[in-house]
Amino acid sequence: MLIEKDFLVIGSGIAGLTFALKASQFGSVAIVSKDNLDESATLYAQGGIASVMTDDDSFELHAKDTIEAGRGLCREDVVRIICKEGPARVRELIELGVQFTRIRGEGYHLSREGGHSKNRILHANDLTGREIELTMIEAINSQKNIEVFPHHMLIDHITLGRLDSKIEPGSSKDEALGAYILDVKTNQVKTFLSKITLLASGGAGKVYLYTSNPDTATGDGIAAAYRAGAKIANMEFIQFHPTCLYHPQAKSFLISETVRGEGGILRLKDGTTFMENYHSMGCLAPRDVVARAIDHEMKKSGDDCVYLDTTHIEGYRTRERFPNIYQTCLKFGFDMVDKPIPVVPAAHYTCGGVLVDLNGQTNIRNLFASGEVCYSGLHGANRLASNSLLEGLVLSNRAVSKAALLLKAKNFKSPMHLDIPSWDCGNAVDSDESVVVSHNWEEIRRIMWNYVGIVRSDKRLFRAERRIKLLLDEIKEYYWNFTITKNTLELRNIALTAHLIIMGALQRKESRGLHFTLDYPKTDNNWKKDTILQDTTRRSVTQTSIGNIS
Repeated sequence: MLIEKDFLVIGSGIAGLTFALKASQFGSVAIVSKDNLDESATLYAQGGIASVMTDDDSFELHAKDTIEAGRGLCREDVVRIICKEGPARVRELIELGVQFTRIRGEGYHLSREGGHSKNRILHANDLTGREIELTMIEAINSQKNIEVFPHHMLIDHITLGRLDSKIEPGSSKDEALGAYILDVKTNQVKTFLSKITLLASGGAGKVYLYTSNPDTATGDGIAAAYRAGAKIANMEFIQFHPTCLYHPQAKSFLISETVRGEGGILRLKDGTTFMENYHSMGCLAPRDVVARAIDHEMKKSGDDCVYLDTTHIEGYRTRERFPNIYQTCLKFGFDMVDKPIPVVPAAHYTCGGVLVDLNGQTNIRNLFASGEVCYSGLHGANRLASNSLLEGLVLSNRAVSKAALLLKAKNFKSPMHLDIPSWDCGNAVDSDESVVVSHNWEEIRRIMWNYVGIVRSDKRLFRAERRIKLLLDEIKEYYWNFTITKNTLELRNIALTAHLIIMGALQRKESRGLHFTLDYPKTDNNWKKDTILQDTTRRSVTQTSIGNIS
């Protein structure tokens, strides 16, 4: 089945929906979402969106906080542009209908989170992402120029470099033509051709055993971009959120950083505070510091968790400010008003990703990326809290502007006239060994948690590398022999993404931001640079050949 659109948007969080809404002014748009349209990391974002909204704040202060959190790897031009353009994009959200929490007669209520020097976090209580996501979907549904494809999953990009033997994949002459997409419900593979493709498929938290991410976060966009020849940067920087609810049935439910911003205190089992021993900002230190501190204290004491204490805050304030968090904790037997809640770190945000410029453009022409799937240079070695939604808004807006200019250019060539091969499954048959998928999935996530977690070492990383390489070979053989499914594709993607994280971590011979290694515990200015990974191996784009891709 062939589907032709001017714009193909892969992902339905704030980055993808922002691009789709604005691109619909310039042509037809297809939105591909692996699950329901609203199922994205944006939906689960609790804290809010950082933006300069008051006279006592400034772009310079926001940029300074961002750069300090990024531990020397932020691109200052990107940081300043996103901080400066942020307020205008936030106002567009408000005009769209997003209802941020207000203080009666005093404007918007602004929270403060770790690493911020000012209260600048707009929020909708503790369901900010849900408010943004559902408001944007309502706007999407009113646009006739946008067609939505829920329960459709990216398999691989279609690029000139994979079709034309004269063009090297990932080179300056390579360009995106569309993608092969799996209809998850029917297992039919559809060919999408597009003039412009935006990757906004989110991060890779499910690579780890414990994560705050939704089940869709399997690194699909990062893995597919790498296979296409796109440059991938700084995958070693995985942000672990310091405070997820510790309970076997809670599935690492996130306790927003704004709980600490409103006065929550981290304590050990005996009630002792400890963050003052690690950072001058105490419980409001940047996330990398807090996560490592908790990890260290847990290992030192042997305890399974630490505790977040809000009992000194008036009960009505806790219930009103954090209704979702309060009710969820109550469901698991923890009343935040009466006693501290148990918390542990969990994989939360992929700070590395597909390398893009100021306009979200990758090294492959007509392929853009925005949101958690990309590395723009905003986050550097450690993301400042609540900058992620901001990045998706601003970068997608800039990407649309650049894409519109490309379409108007006289030398722009549409892929619609090209003879694109249909998907060929070769001799693949339906699998009778699905246990291979579930077993390998579990093993990869345990390997990553145990050996490539908050604190690393060369010994652990080499151990992980050896095992992941073996698993990649097993998965490659499985992918070659059996008809693809959503589970097969996700396994293939988390294995490759795990490998990219390990490769980045092994390259970086220092500790910086989110990457802390016992073998190189100090920051080295010689490593004040990005780790870039790229695969330019020539391959076709039919399954018969794709089966050879790790």
